Amino acid sequence: MKIIFCTGNKNKFEEVKKIFEEYNVSAKLVRKNVKICEIQSESLKEISRVKAISAFEKLHKPLFVEDAGLFIKALNGFPGVYSSYVFKTIGCKGLLTLLQNEKDRSAYFKAVVTFTDGKILKSFSGICKGSIAKKERGNAGFGFDPIFIPAGYKQTFAENLELKNKLSHRKMAVERLVKFLKNYFKQVK
Repeated sequence: MKIIFCTGNKNKFEEVKKIFEEYNVSAKLVRKNVKICEIQSESLKEISRVKAISAFEKLHKPLFVEDAGLFIKALNGFPGVYSSYVFKTIGCKGLLTLLQNEKDRSAYFKAVVTFTDGKILKSFSGICKGSIAKKERGNAGFGFDPIFIPAGYKQTFAENLELKNKLSHRKMAVERLVKFLKNYFKQVK
C-alpha cells in the first residue's frame, strides 16, 4: 500500500520519511508535488484541510498534506500562516530585524497534517514552543531553523538537527498521523 505526501519541499519529505521509518509504517511513502488550492486563512487547520481536499480531487488516492507556521509573540503571531511567504521574501534576517528591539522573543512552531482518502478527512497538529535567537546560528535544517531555539535548550534547530527531529512541531503532528494510519491500514487491507 502507498500513501502520498503532497509537498514540493524535499526537506519536509525527508523529515517525514524518517518518522515513518522510525514507526515502521507498512505503507510506502511517496512524495508528489501537486498544484493545489491554498486558501487565505488565519487557520493552519483550515488551510491544511482545503489543501488535502484539493490534492485528493487531482490524485484520487490516500494522501496527506502539511501546513506549518512560526508564531512570534512580540509580532502578534506574525508570520504565522504566512511563514512560507515571509521566509521567501525577508527570510531569517528580516524577522531578526523586526525583533531587534524586542525583549520578549517567545515563539512557537505549529504544524497541521491533514489526511484524506476521499471519505475520511482528519487533521493532526503539533506545537513546539521556544524563542527566537538574536542571530542566525547553524547550517542544518531549513526555513526558520537557524533562528528558532526550542524551550529548555540553548541551540537552534539548525545547530542540532537531532534535537529538531526529536522535538519538532512536524514530528508531533506526523506521530499522531502515524498512530491513526496504523489502525487505518488494518481496516482497509
